Amino acid sequence: MKHWQELGQILDRALRLAQEGRPAALAIVTRIRGSAYRRAGAKLLIEDSGAVLGGVSGGCLEEDVRQIGLQVLRSGRSRALHYETGDDDTKVWGLGLGCDGEVDIAVHPVTVAAAQGTWTRVRGLLDGDAPFALSTVVEDAGPGHTVVVGESGRLAGGLEDGAADAEVDAAAVAALRARRSGLHPAGARTMFTEVLLPPPNLLVCGAGDDARPLVAFAAAVGFRVFVVDHRSAHLTTQRFPDARRLLLLRPDESSAELPSDRRTYAVVKTHSLKKDSEWVARLVPTDVPYIGVLGPRARTDRIVTELGIGNRERVFGPVGLDLGADGPEQIAVSILAELLAVWSGREPRHLRERAVAVHAY
Repeated sequence: MKHWQELGQILDRALRLAQEGRPAALAIVTRIRGSAYRRAGAKLLIEDSGAVLGGVSGGCLEEDVRQIGLQVLRSGRSRALHYETGDDDTKVWGLGLGCDGEVDIAVHPVTVAAAQGTWTRVRGLLDGDAPFALSTVVEDAGPGHTVVVGESGRLAGGLEDGAADAEVDAAAVAALRARRSGLHPAGARTMFTEVLLPPPNLLVCGAGDDARPLVAFAAAVGFRVFVVDHRSAHLTTQRFPDARRLLLLRPDESSAELPSDRRTYAVVKTHSLKKDSEWVARLVPTDVPYIGVLGPRARTDRIVTELGIGNRERVFGPVGLDLGADGPEQIAVSILAELLAVWSGREPRHLRERAVAVHAY
C-alpha cells in the first residue's frame, strides 16, 4: 500500500513541476538481494532544484542517487545503478554500511511531455480501485520508456518496438495475475514490472477524540481511511484532515459509500456498548476480514455472545497488539501494528527472530 501512496505524492509534485515547464528524474528500486530498507518499487523523485521526494533506502543511498538523478535530468538519458551495502569500505562510495545487501536502481528522466501524457494517466489510475502494472526499462543511456498495463491490456506508454511491446504487455498481465513484481526481458531490453494494488480501506466506526491519531497514523502508512459516526459535530475535516471520507451514518442506516468488502478493515470504537454492538452486528455478515473492537475482553465477549456470533475469528477484541500502550497515540500505534500484521499475513514477533531478510525479493 505504501508504494501506491508514495507514487501518488510523487506524481502530484512531478505534474506541478511539468505545469511550470520543469522536468524531473525518477529513481525506482528494481531489485534487492539480502537486507534492504525498501522493497523493489520504492521511488525517489529528484527535482531540478535538487529537492527530493520519496525514498529508495533508509537514507544511505539517497545523496548519491540524487546526484545521478540531476545528471539524468540534464542529459535526458536513463541510468542503471547497482549498490552493495556490505562492510567493505570500497562499497557504496566508501561508507561501509555493513547491511550485507544489494540494491539495483533505475533512474529515468520525467520530461514535461511524459508527465503530461503517461504519468498523468497513472495519476488518474491511483484515484481508482483497479490494480495495474508499471513496466520500466532498466538500461544506461536510454530514453527511460514506461509502459502502463491494466488487467485487460495496455493503458499508456510504449517502447516504440512492436515485438517488445507485445512481450511487455504479456509479462505485465501475467505479473498482475500473479500479484508479483519483478524483472523480465522484452526483446534485447530488461524491464522491471511493478504490480500496484489499490490500498486497503480502514473503516473507523466512531469519531471520538481518540480516533484522531488512529486516522492520522493509518492514512500516513497508506490506508484509505473512512470515518463514520452519527454525530455531525464530530465529523469535520478539521478533526480528520487525513480521512478519505467522513460518513454521517447510524449503524442501521444503509449507504453505498460505506466500504464493507474484503479490502476493508474495521475498528469499532464509539465508546457506547449499544452502538459498538450495532456496528459489529452490521459488519459480521459482510466480507470485512478484520473487525477490531476497542475495550476490555469481557466487553467484546458480551457483544459476541449477545449477537450469537459462533465464529469470532474475524473479531479482534481487545483490538491491537500487546505493546503496553497508554493513551490515544500509543493505543493507535498498537491497533495499527495489528492491522499491518493481519493485512500482510505476518505473525507479530521481534524482527531479530527472523532467519531471513525482511524484504528479500
